[in-house]
Amino acid sequence: MEELKKIKRTISKKLPGAPHEILLILDATTGQNALSQAELFNDALDVTGIALTKLDGTAKGGIVVSICNALEIPLNYIGVGEKIEDLQEFDPIEFVNALF
Repeated sequence: MEELKKIKRTISKKLPGAPHEILLILDATTGQNALSQAELFNDALDVTGIALTKLDGTAKGGIVVSICNALEIPLNYIGVGEKIEDLQEFDPIEFVNALF
């Protein structure tokens, strides 16, 4: 975490106001441990959004609901495959329909 903090400080010295966005990339297959990981990363870096990956398998990524609620961080993107085209903007209606 200290190295990540150092990177953030270095970037902000070179470009005032940077970083403009800090995304936390979460694997949809991660269970309850994801909440504690998200808390640690948010405490260290002030995460501005979440990208949830690996939604192309059986994982539903339901833990992201708890993370977004507890830390008040939006879910911005979901990954449904391995290509750059498979990274999509989050659509809450589609996500809820996929969960149920």
